[in-house]
Amino acid sequence: MPVNAYVLQRCEGMSVLVDLRHGRLPSILHWGADLGDLTSADAAAVARASAYPGAPNIIDDSVRLAVLPEHWTGWLGRPGLVGSRSGRDWSPKFTTTSLRIDGAPIDTVIVDTATDTDGSLISLHGPSEFEVEALDEAAGLTLAITLGVTAGGLLRVRARVTNGGSAPYEVQSLTPALPVPPVARELLDMCGRWGKERVAQRSPLQVGIHLRENRKGRTGADAATVLHAGTPGFSFQRGEIWAVHTGWSGNHVHYAERLSTGEQVLGGGELLLPGEVVLQPGESYGSPWLYGSYGAGLDEVARRFHRFLRARPGHPGAGRPVTINVWEAVYFDHDLERLSDLAERAAALGVERYVLDDGWFGSRRDDHSGLGDWTVSPDVWPEGLHPIVDKVKALGMEFGLWFEPEMINIDSDAARAHPEWVMATGDRLPVESRFQQVINLGIPECYAYIRDAIFAILNEYDIDYIKWDHNRDLVDAGTQPSGQPGVHEQTLAFYRLLDEIKTAFPGLEIESCSSGGARVDLGVLERTERVWVSDCIDPLERQEMHRWTTQLIPPELMGAHIASGESHTTGRVHDLDFRAATAVFGHLGIEWDLSEASAMELAELQAWIAFYKEHRGLLLAGDLVRVDFPDASVNIHGVIAPDRGSAIFSVVSVARSEVVSVGRIRLPGLDPDRRYRVTPVVELLPHRGRPPAWWGLRVPAGDAYAALDAGERPRLVPDGELGVELSGAALAHAGLMPVNIDPDHAVLYLVTAVD
Repeated sequence: MPVNAYVLQRCEGMSVLVDLRHGRLPSILHWGADLGDLTSADAAAVARASAYPGAPNIIDDSVRLAVLPEHWTGWLGRPGLVGSRSGRDWSPKFTTTSLRIDGAPIDTVIVDTATDTDGSLISLHGPSEFEVEALDEAAGLTLAITLGVTAGGLLRVRARVTNGGSAPYEVQSLTPALPVPPVARELLDMCGRWGKERVAQRSPLQVGIHLRENRKGRTGADAATVLHAGTPGFSFQRGEIWAVHTGWSGNHVHYAERLSTGEQVLGGGELLLPGEVVLQPGESYGSPWLYGSYGAGLDEVARRFHRFLRARPGHPGAGRPVTINVWEAVYFDHDLERLSDLAERAAALGVERYVLDDGWFGSRRDDHSGLGDWTVSPDVWPEGLHPIVDKVKALGMEFGLWFEPEMINIDSDAARAHPEWVMATGDRLPVESRFQQVINLGIPECYAYIRDAIFAILNEYDIDYIKWDHNRDLVDAGTQPSGQPGVHEQTLAFYRLLDEIKTAFPGLEIESCSSGGARVDLGVLERTERVWVSDCIDPLERQEMHRWTTQLIPPELMGAHIASGESHTTGRVHDLDFRAATAVFGHLGIEWDLSEASAMELAELQAWIAFYKEHRGLLLAGDLVRVDFPDASVNIHGVIAPDRGSAIFSVVSVARSEVVSVGRIRLPGLDPDRRYRVTPVVELLPHRGRPPAWWGLRVPAGDAYAALDAGERPRLVPDGELGVELSGAALAHAGLMPVNIDPDHAVLYLVTAVD
């Protein structure tokens, strides 16, 4: 018997109402604001109210849009399943045969559609998941669709197709889609490049398709990341928004489509290269999860992703150790004495994790050779890594190590012994990038070699953390000698390798680094505890990159480092207060040769590390707030404790305004009925800036700011009670006057409930 039911899922202020009647594939009648409790009659009324009335020169029956859109229904947009048997069975018609809820079969709702046309209603509260199986006997295909609501109130869907026929079936795409209502007519997604990842861009949603294809073999510095559709003019706090994210680390698709009949969808899935998935009889292919988030404002959309990630078993939480990575301090110059000195200086400042970067293995004295030879270089480390590991451990810090297991230099022992392991097609080597090629983890012998080499290092040394890099896009990524595309298998092998490592070494943390932030997605974050946002640590660039990276991930997963005064990627020079004020809103680290820091800089850096340690429980576990403010010279953001008892806000000057004062700033998100004291973090103030009256501080008579020595902090003395006490409503709607500071500086404010 076919399935005949409605399913209502409610979680954290969001509802999904799904139509499973008459044996058809799941169709979403509503995804958005909570509808409250419904009856089966209510669900049937929503279905009737949603039916398209018809129009001249289109199909006679209304199109029923499934989460895997079907061509046979008259849907003339992008189909959910594209594939064939050499041109046959290309337009399947599925009938559902079973329903399981949270893994348990549901038989009571499989009823005769001739006698129960309205269908039963199944109401689910909190995180839940159901799966329907469907069959097209004529096409010889079986389909399973899983649709769930997660902790945090995300909607997610994936599909799996199985070849039940006698001939091979090639899958070209399997791409679920979620409907969005006609009020959602403006799109926002990301673009970017190396050193400037996740730049927001907007466009109208017009008739046609907004298609973001990524063919880089990794998520990509220019990835869409999250594709939003919302009411025009939506912002961080305002406007209804629906958004999707494809949780996959290889080639992938995000798209938005509006048809001439008025239907609108957001979809996403894996982008398959020709011939990558050809199912033999009995074989299956599953799509990655497509995640959907709904909210009033971008902050609420982001917080659903954050709460989902924070609810996972094994999520790293807020106690993230302060990290030093040695790359921008020493690059390839691995000298034990210098690295030991850096470790001592870092430990004295309160650093808790030390990461040895590229250059420790094989012939890797620069980036031209050695990738693929994962044995400790006796030339640089004659006693192995034991001296530096022992030094770091003796100082009370964790030890981390850099790997790039998916890459190979042609100048390496591995490439000379196994040239067939280099991914290539067309009887040629792919164009070089970063002087390297891609090693083919889809070849079982190659996979075993890489896995065993990593295991050998992890077994010999007490390693707590891996920085896992991936420094080039995949071009001509085929499997020799045939040259058949191998990106799909490479992505699966990468996941399998991470899974094997995590199983063998429980407690090991892994950071996803991909020439900066080119592999940031929920697929890789199922297996890693951190992402590297960008190779650019310039705090001015990072202000925007952090602002939009946190649209998908919470701050505790976002590597944010304090670098030297002069940025290695942009050449800009910034004071330490700006560098640190930017970095403390992520997983804090240092990327700086501390032997070159002055005594004043070291003292200031130590104060910032102490502040981070004291407040990381809030900085890395609070609710994200990004404040809508019309003056683009100011960037205001913060975190608020889930119980609304405390908050930290940062007011950042990123440029000079056309007016002397930008006026009062608002601090939204607090409990409107509670009273709060707002105080500046005085010990971390920028070197210049005249305090407003509400601070309760003043500059002593005669201490003119123009006369201050370069680098000296302003001398402030009490002038009343420190800070100001206001209600949450007053802070959200009336606001308070910020200090006027020079561009490229920030002031932090502590907000504490007085009750």
